[in-house]
Amino acid sequence: MTTETNRSAPASSPGAPAAATPAVPHRLILPTVLAGVFITTLDFFIVNVAIPSLQTDLHAGASAIEWVVAGFGLAYGVGLITGGRLGDLFGRRRMFLLGMGLFTIASLLCGVAQTSEFLVFSRVLQGLAAALLAPQVLALLGTIFTGPARLKVFAGYGLAMGLAAVFGQLIGGLLIEADIAGLDWRACFLVNLPICLLIMALTVKLVPESKAEGKPKLDFLGVGVITLALVALVLPLIEGREKGWPAWTWGCFAAFAVLLAVFVGVERSIAARGGSPLVNIAMFKDRAFVVGLGCQLVFWMGQASFFLVLALYMQAGRGLSALEAGLLFAAIGAGYMYTSMNATKFAAKLGRQVIAVGAVIMAVGLIVIGITAAQLGDGGHTAWLIPGLAIDGAGMGLAVAPLASTVLARVNPQYAGSASGVLTTGLQIGNSIGVAIIGVIFYNALGDHPVASTYAHAFDMGIYFLVGVAAALALLVQALPRTNAGK
Repeated sequence: MTTETNRSAPASSPGAPAAATPAVPHRLILPTVLAGVFITTLDFFIVNVAIPSLQTDLHAGASAIEWVVAGFGLAYGVGLITGGRLGDLFGRRRMFLLGMGLFTIASLLCGVAQTSEFLVFSRVLQGLAAALLAPQVLALLGTIFTGPARLKVFAGYGLAMGLAAVFGQLIGGLLIEADIAGLDWRACFLVNLPICLLIMALTVKLVPESKAEGKPKLDFLGVGVITLALVALVLPLIEGREKGWPAWTWGCFAAFAVLLAVFVGVERSIAARGGSPLVNIAMFKDRAFVVGLGCQLVFWMGQASFFLVLALYMQAGRGLSALEAGLLFAAIGAGYMYTSMNATKFAAKLGRQVIAVGAVIMAVGLIVIGITAAQLGDGGHTAWLIPGLAIDGAGMGLAVAPLASTVLARVNPQYAGSASGVLTTGLQIGNSIGVAIIGVIFYNALGDHPVASTYAHAFDMGIYFLVGVAAALALLVQALPRTNAGK
């Protein structure tokens, strides 16, 4: 039985990962599809740089500014599983294009917003568009590329996502500093337009279509239940610390547990009747998938949270501009680029332990950063942070690509979109949990009347948490199944 359909070639043999993809994919397919994950990840991080300017320009209050960030993250995290399944059902290339088109429109709306309320609405639309297109990236790559080439494209996926995250602040700082045509913060959104249009044009020309076999139906009940469940989880993680963790946040967490149990029951019932569940629960019988998903969540708990406290320390604590802080972020990018571009070579030698090695290197880098920040206090040159930042970036680059390949390696290609949605949801939830925890640690240490020295202390408290996350990742990797090489 074939598991994929594609208009470019005949069907392949039973069980083939990509049943009808070209024998040699066009060399531009990979950068075209990866540009989709780059642009959506970039918009998650770049907005932090624009906040001071847009707050002044739009006369926005603290709550509105919070939702400029949270609205995107909430819509993105909640819609990913559904977005992935829509790709399985209606075509991954089609959903990628639809998501990219909506993302382009939403970026335009963000760039021309005249009120904070309209900007929040546009950011939510951006998040929904990103949730539609992002899961298609891994699903398309996993069905177009096979064998050793698949490992390389997963490394490319990690490289694209990481570069967008670590260079987001630098890119935003450069755009605001350049103040092209007087656009100021609006350039951070409007820059998406030509990029998105180019991606769409290349996608139409080069990327083959693929989707699940047959004519399955969309599981509307599953969509409704998992959407409510994810809102119940992500919303309090985003809002809880700012609101002082009121009773409704804990009620949401309890509701999430109940709704998740209901969702599992619904999906099992649909599968038992021979229907098309939103998420095939059978995927979770594979230890590599479950543990790999846990590793993904733990890894990303340490990413957005680290970028948050590092930016606060450098800008609020040390008085650096967005551009100056972005240049320091480039040190992370340098280490990240080197190891992520060579991740497949390291993975071939180390197997699953390449992730653990990456986690240990991250921990070493974070310890060096913490010691350096403590020595600098509220004085000294921040350039001394560069070695630790580069080491941390190297560890990140070593771990991120093997994580993606570990989670998706054994998934039936028929469920590639659904699995990619689950994977990317784990990423978003990990980010949200990490930010929520480190927010409590950082702001409690900062106190009510922060000065430069208290920012350094709060940053060091956050580093302790991040080192713990890296250590937890290294330990969790040991639960992954061994490869043929025994590693």
